[in-house]
Amino acid sequence: MSTTTIQKEPAAPAPSSIGGNVRGYWDRVRGGDMGALPAVLGLVVLCSVFAALRPAFLTSINFANLFTQGAAIAVIAMGLVFVLLIGEIDLSAGYASGVCAAVLANALANMGQPWYVAVLAAILTGAVIGTVLGTLVAKLGIPSFVVTLGAFLGFQGLVLILVNEGTNIAIRDATILAIENKNLPPALGWAFYAVGVAVYAAIQIVRAQRRRGRGLTYDPAAVIAFRVGALALIAGLAVYALNLERSRNALLASLTGVPIVVPIVVVLLVFWTFVLRRTAFGRHIYAVGGNAEAARRAGISVDRIRISAFVICSSMAAVGGIIAASRDNSVDPNTGGSNVLLFAVGAAVIGGTSLFGGKGRVIDAVLGGAVVAVINNGMGLMGYSASVKFIVTGCVLLLAAGVDALSRKRAAASGLR
Repeated sequence: MSTTTIQKEPAAPAPSSIGGNVRGYWDRVRGGDMGALPAVLGLVVLCSVFAALRPAFLTSINFANLFTQGAAIAVIAMGLVFVLLIGEIDLSAGYASGVCAAVLANALANMGQPWYVAVLAAILTGAVIGTVLGTLVAKLGIPSFVVTLGAFLGFQGLVLILVNEGTNIAIRDATILAIENKNLPPALGWAFYAVGVAVYAAIQIVRAQRRRGRGLTYDPAAVIAFRVGALALIAGLAVYALNLERSRNALLASLTGVPIVVPIVVVLLVFWTFVLRRTAFGRHIYAVGGNAEAARRAGISVDRIRISAFVICSSMAAVGGIIAASRDNSVDPNTGGSNVLLFAVGAAVIGGTSLFGGKGRVIDAVLGGAVVAVINNGMGLMGYSASVKFIVTGCVLLLAAGVDALSRKRAAASGLR
């Protein structure tokens, strides 16, 4: 007598519960994967302290200043994230931004080129710098610390040559100056906000649908709604505050709107986040940073990935140099020097990018840049000198590095790494 085996249909994928999402996140934190949590908590604490001690910290004009003060550092830090992810370091990023800014200024002031040609020349200069540095590290095997330290020293001299041994090259191009000194009309700011929230919501929904189609667990509608709602609330409050009148005499000159540099930083953040998290190149970056030998055996061109990371780093340094030149309305021997590199590296690490490679996100640079900007801004309002600012920022950087080291040990102990 024959028997018939009845095969059951595979169960449909179920959405993960809200409680499951919370428990999963808490388990990752306990296991050492803290992500950007320390940076976010640091921002909350710092903003609360400065707001309590100096109410002027919460004014709309100071809020706008935070964006313009931290933009260049955050953009340079975005590029540094790629180099840190592969376990390398670029000590020349600060002065590389100065070299590219000097190329921009010379193209505008001395060669009479239009702004788009000057910007292209500056970014191409950054790409060439990154190619040279990456080739020396990847092909010749020279440690990145040595290569970029040499470049750090050499670029100081190159900046001096480009600015005629110390002169100040003024920038008068209206488009370049508008980057850090002009604002979007309030209506355009709200339109940019609406588009941004809508795109984020669409990405979350499409991602959940794709995971469901592949038979994987996916985020429930309540979790997606919470994420979209949180972004809409935070971004909406920011746009509202930036659209308030910031001029002391609105009858003479009105000052409202989102600074133009803000959507530039947001677009760069979205683009590089997509590259890291949604492309094969991004996965290769993480693979090389996690274990270069394993990545090589898997067929990944490790040298190409390393060179590409340095190219991205120096190209983003060029963009940061353009933003800094716009803010200063000029380029001089100090552009890209002083504390630019230290703050940029600090921003990436404070935001959550590991110094050991293999762990980090582009948004870490923005969060860390915000922490650095809040420290400088808040302590400036309180009347502290530059020396105290450096000490506090250094302590915060050491704390972030310590958290990173402890997180790695915890992750190793828990078997997550």
